[in-house]
This record gives sequence, structure tokens and C-alpha cells, in this order.
Amino acid sequence: MVAVLGETTGCLALPNLRDKMKHHPEGYRILQERPRIRLSTLDMAKLRGLPDGSLGREYIRFLEDNKVSPDTRMPPKFVDDEELAYVIQRYREVHDLIHTLLGMPTTILGEVVVKWFEAVQTGLPMCVLGAAFGPIHLSARNLQLLATELAPWAIRSGRNASCILNVYYEQRWEQSVASLREEIGIFPPPDVQV
Repeated sequence: MVAVLGETTGCLALPNLRDKMKHHPEGYRILQERPRIRLSTLDMAKLRGLPDGSLGREYIRFLEDNKVSPDTRMPPKFVDDEELAYVIQRYREVHDLIHTLLGMPTTILGEVVVKWFEAVQTGLPMCVLGAAFGPIHLSARNLQLLATELAPWAIRSGRNASCILNVYYEQRWEQSVASLREEIGIFPPPDVQV
């Protein structure tokens, strides 16, 4: 249902994201080549063997620690335009990489923080809804942490960062998470337990 909501409400945001990709050299290449992030396209052994702190190693660590798989991302069903369908698919497939870059787990708090960042970055209504209504499930302590530290950081990072869909992650596996954050414009995460 979340995937359907994202597709059916993204009619304004998806063309905007596509245009951002078209006007960026790396984003344009992604649109042309249409890479996919799936278990069938990942060399898991190679990524596991990369140094700690590299994007590839930390992405695999995120997947394993949180018991998630890139293969759970549903293909678009309600976006008729082939290019826009790829944009929403790409967004779905880089979601776990965003978690990795932000240093956020798949807890409710971690997901809400990622949704704040994605809402600012993408303008997708489902991200805005997730950011706005996700906190109703948080404890008082986590709600305070979100309001005082995490949401302001995620919003600042989302505004400061270049478009996250313009990163050819598959060609950046060996780059350190810290240097990619700096390049994109994501501020280091607050030093709090999420």
C-alpha cells in the first residue's frame, strides 16, 4: 500500500526528480543506463570484502544487521511513463543506501528520520506523510529526540544535499561513506542512540 501511495501521489514530484536527473551528468547517465540494485546485480562477496567505512561494506552491513534485502522493492504498477517508472524504482532501490548514508536503522525512529530527509529531497507526498504521521508511534523519549535533534538534522541535510538520485552508487562502492556524505552535502549524523 505504501508503494501504491507513492506512485499514485507522485505525479508532480516524479517529473521534477526526473528533470533533476536529466540536468546532472551522473543522474543523466543513470537515466540512460538504468542500473538496478538487486541481489542479482550485487557482488555480495566483493562488497563484504571492502574496508570498513566504505559505502559497499557499510551497505552490506546495513542489509545484514537489519535483515533486509534490495529484492523486496516492488516494481511500479501505476506509473505509465517508462522513464518516470524508472525514477520511482530507482528511489525505492536507493532507500537502503540512504539509510546507510544517514546512519539510520530500520526502527520506527530511524524510518521517520529517513522520511524527513526523503521528503525534503524528493517532494514525494508519501515521504511527507511518513514524516508527519510516523511519529505517532514513537515513545515520548524518541519523540523528543526526533523533535530536538534528528528531524532538524535530517531537514538541514535534505536541503543542503544534492539530489540523492544523481549518485551512481554502483560505481561508488569503494568510496568512504564519510567522503560521499561530504560530497553530496549530508551533515554527519548527531551522536545519539537511535
